[in-house]
Amino acid sequence: MLRAYPIEFLKPWFLPCSVFSTPLSSSTMHYHAPAKVKGVNGVSHVATNNPRKVNLDPRITRARDGHALAKLAKNYDGSKRFLCPLNVHYGNQPVDRKDSSLRLRQLRNEMVRVTSVGGTSLDGYIVTSDDEHQSESVDPRDMRREFLTGFHGSAGTAVVTLDKAALWTDGRYHLQADQQLDCNWLLMKEGRDGVPVPTITDWLKNEFRNQGEVRIGADPSLVPAFTWYKWAYELVNSSIKLIAVSNNLVDLIWQVDRPNYNTYHAYPLENEFAGRPWLDKIQQIRIEMRVSEADALVVTALDEIAWIFNIRGYDLPNTPVLRAYAVIEHGAIHLYAPKQKLLRSVDTHLKMDACYHADCVKWHNYTSIWAELMTMSQAWNTIWLPAPCGYTQGASKKIYSSIPSEKRLAKPSPVINLRAEKNEVEADGMRKAHVRDGVAMCEFLAYMEEQIGLKSDGWDELQVARLANEFRLEQHFNRGTSFPTIAGYGKHAALPHYEPTNLTNAPIGKESTLLIDSGGQYLDGTTDVTRTLHFGEPTREQKQAYTRVLIGSIQLSSLTFPEDLRTDQLDVLARQTLWSVGQDYSHGTGHGIGHFASVHESPISVSLTQDTLGHLGCNSIKLKPAYFLSNEPGFYKEDDFGVRLENVLEVVRADKISRDDEKFLKFRDVTLVPYEPKLIDVDMLSPLHRRWLNNYNQRVREEVGAELKKQLRMKGFIWMMEKTRSIPEWGSVKEDIFLGHSHSAPSGFIHFPLLTILSLIFHLIFIT
Repeated sequence: MLRAYPIEFLKPWFLPCSVFSTPLSSSTMHYHAPAKVKGVNGVSHVATNNPRKVNLDPRITRARDGHALAKLAKNYDGSKRFLCPLNVHYGNQPVDRKDSSLRLRQLRNEMVRVTSVGGTSLDGYIVTSDDEHQSESVDPRDMRREFLTGFHGSAGTAVVTLDKAALWTDGRYHLQADQQLDCNWLLMKEGRDGVPVPTITDWLKNEFRNQGEVRIGADPSLVPAFTWYKWAYELVNSSIKLIAVSNNLVDLIWQVDRPNYNTYHAYPLENEFAGRPWLDKIQQIRIEMRVSEADALVVTALDEIAWIFNIRGYDLPNTPVLRAYAVIEHGAIHLYAPKQKLLRSVDTHLKMDACYHADCVKWHNYTSIWAELMTMSQAWNTIWLPAPCGYTQGASKKIYSSIPSEKRLAKPSPVINLRAEKNEVEADGMRKAHVRDGVAMCEFLAYMEEQIGLKSDGWDELQVARLANEFRLEQHFNRGTSFPTIAGYGKHAALPHYEPTNLTNAPIGKESTLLIDSGGQYLDGTTDVTRTLHFGEPTREQKQAYTRVLIGSIQLSSLTFPEDLRTDQLDVLARQTLWSVGQDYSHGTGHGIGHFASVHESPISVSLTQDTLGHLGCNSIKLKPAYFLSNEPGFYKEDDFGVRLENVLEVVRADKISRDDEKFLKFRDVTLVPYEPKLIDVDMLSPLHRRWLNNYNQRVREEVGAELKKQLRMKGFIWMMEKTRSIPEWGSVKEDIFLGHSHSAPSGFIHFPLLTILSLIFHLIFIT
């Protein structure tokens, strides 16, 4: 599954420590005089009023002359909207575009209501995509931005003033947002070439220029602390003040048909899957705390809590976590969670009964975290508060405000690096989960190809997504999907993060490509795979696009590299073939992947944009053995077709290669699903590319093929064998043989009845 960075992190991290260490009012943000504060590494220094001179737009760095700078005037009116303005295109609106007029009017009424904002009325209100834990995906009850805007992408920030509304989103969602946002909204397409898009603070300063005091509100529990302080720093010389509003204004207007949180219980993840007892992890964390001289660590990210305590739950869609906070001291462990979520098995697992020592967990009511942080922090000198790192946005502004500024140690959570390197049990489980996932995909794709070939009715995008999920559920240890399945045909395949709905659902034809991006959650691992299919005769353009994407994937997967190579240096390998013909894609090439946890896991990222995320030493990390990450280049032709191919890679030692004392690493594909031969232009592949493809196909036949036969899934087995035919490493290739179109029947089909009979006999004699 592809991933881009949150909008707030697309610019360089340049805030001086004074911004997040000096005392701040609970209701407004002011810039204070120089003060001696504790920096991000716990070192005291003097903060100054002079910000470092940093260009916010990388193009300004390249444009040194005044004429070039003059051309970079920002577009404060947003991108040109599809079928807008409404008075010109009335009646022609997209089917998935909802009228937000009433909700905007209700929100603006609350913005000026004194009892709602707890003080003077607001001139603007910011609505982020976050929940209180800054999760990447949120529970349906917490989808406030979606409720207000009608836009259902996973990333975006809305700003509503008394007369305007604007939404910022990244390249994955430019087309989707333009379709789903009605004409009340300005659309700010982050990362778009051409006229620079203003940041949220730039836009606010332009909107309220030459005005008196302006008050812009937001819910501090739903904004990452560093994002909040970044905004405040950028507004410091303006008349605009950020106001922390304790009442969430969207909650006030969302009274009808709002979903409730589910009531499903959490459960322990046994050591046979986790590989290590949770107390061992606590000891490791405490060692990191001693190194940083921290008395306590506040953990707010739900996937980190799940990893620490070896517990899983159902509190986020597609991510098995429990909604909770945790505070770890050297002499105590505190868990803040809804009591009804914790069954007796979890109490026993966490040793909660009569807990009075350092190695048991004390339960607290979920909502008491705020008051108790204020109380307990009086006994601590230094409190470690999570800062941004990769996809992890760190703790909220409300968490930071609960701790005295002089006691804050702003630093990425130690859990991020500890969990990224999978232990032996986790790594082995990931490999096995991907083999079973390959079985599900082969069986599903074989069935779909057969049915479409027979012209069966009902094959549309929703049917594809539903059946992909159902075939996975048949696999051992499966616990659902790891993210909503992306199934896009034709022009929908050109939307990198498209998800079919009843309104947008399209039938599957034979003229264009079908892109399927899906994954599963298993007790022993998390999977994420993308394949692009074609059920007719692909055009030359479609084959060339597919082959270039495949070559990019092969070039990254086959790399051997020194262990000090940074992840941002890998991205070029996947893009080079596309760049050579002036093409590119607007998302990252790879992301870390968790073990029965989040499908996007920090700190691993393969992306050109991560070089701009230089905050707190968390960008451009170096890979280690037992790291797992995705490899997913793509191509998208707007309103026509799209291609993306994704495998999960494991980092392993390249033992036979060394130079002096320098060690080398390489990748091993753990995703084992065949590619589509009819979309491969073999003449574009070099001998090395062909050798890689042959070796990959051989692994699919050996590892997935054995599991397919074990499960008696012969339809999937025969389909897999047809899709993984070997090709000559040199010279031309007879397409009929490569595609399985020879005049004689394929050997697999000749022996299909015999194989089935032998498999049944083996099953009856040796298994039953």
